[in-house]
Amino acid sequence: MKLNLALVIVVTTILGNGIEGCHCKIVQFIFGDSLSDVGNNKYLSRSLAQASLPWYGIDIGNGLPNGRFTNGRTVADIIGDKMGLPRPPAFLDPSLSEEVILESGVSYASGGGGILNETGAYFIQRFSLDKQIELFQGTQKLIRGKIGKRAAEKFFQEARYVVALGSNDFINNYLMPVYSDSWTYNDETFMDYLIGTLQRQLKLLHSLGARQLVVFGLGPMGCIPLQRVLSTTGNCREKANRLALSFNKAASKLIDDLKHLPDSSYKFGDAYDVVYNVISNPIKYGFQNADSPCCSFWNIRPALTCVPASSLCKDRSKYVFWDEYHPTDSANELIANELIKKFGLLSADQGGAPSPAPAIAPSPSLSPSPSPSPDD
Repeated sequence: MKLNLALVIVVTTILGNGIEGCHCKIVQFIFGDSLSDVGNNKYLSRSLAQASLPWYGIDIGNGLPNGRFTNGRTVADIIGDKMGLPRPPAFLDPSLSEEVILESGVSYASGGGGILNETGAYFIQRFSLDKQIELFQGTQKLIRGKIGKRAAEKFFQEARYVVALGSNDFINNYLMPVYSDSWTYNDETFMDYLIGTLQRQLKLLHSLGARQLVVFGLGPMGCIPLQRVLSTTGNCREKANRLALSFNKAASKLIDDLKHLPDSSYKFGDAYDVVYNVISNPIKYGFQNADSPCCSFWNIRPALTCVPASSLCKDRSKYVFWDEYHPTDSANELIANELIKKFGLLSADQGGAPSPAPAIAPSPSLSPSPSPSPDD
């Protein structure tokens, strides 16, 4: 009898923690591309989509490259901070463990990734959204093994989810003749294909427990510096912008259609207008430059990426774009604030204070550029 009682106590102790003993935090799981990547591509040794060299990351933490494709924080970083959510590490971060996942969540975002598996193939290595969801399923298996099935179900259903992909499906797929999708589809049929794929993926995420999910819309991708420098006029490429607007309209309708899913709170975040307004009238929003990158290879355009030999603008806070593709920390903050306002997002109940703002390097306007350009 005593042996049986002891056995029950031991089993209850082991399994009880897994079933009812996990007082888990509310964390984030982020699915995205280079606009949200916090380091996954850094560990993809054959990937051509990299942010592993200076001057990426110069205005966050110790100022060294951390895998983010900007000088500071991503939009997802900023929104999570303001909601009091811990910042999720990259899935491929060597320090990732079950304990870290339970404390901070995971980011699967990967530079060059898209909604479609074929998107970004010329980057060689990247995680598509399908692959990111597959990795998430592996994460779920780990956590179920750690805390038990019931506790894991609660943990994943209470988590927050961000899905932020789509621009690569256009600028690194459909709009590039080297990809077969560019001649297989027209604008309408490609959009149907893209949104149909996203619908399947969002339904799968719901079946895996995603209940509170935000889908980010696309910005005016025809106005990124790369697209402008490739145009004959230096102006925004209107076809790319029209496709972004079409995607946002279709994705917004998709989210509305998915609101019937049980216990779901799905939102669509569209910051297209505010970004377009900033690009059209940067002075009004406190910027001085909205058509060229802060980090560029002197006067050679397009520079494609930021490297140690690049020259930096004098004041990084006054530029909308960091490199040919990605916004600066200052622009990301403006975008994040707009999305927070639209969503009416409130701080998650973490039982404590919100996560602190990142340790930013000295003010860009006060610190010298590491590699000044000839006219500085």
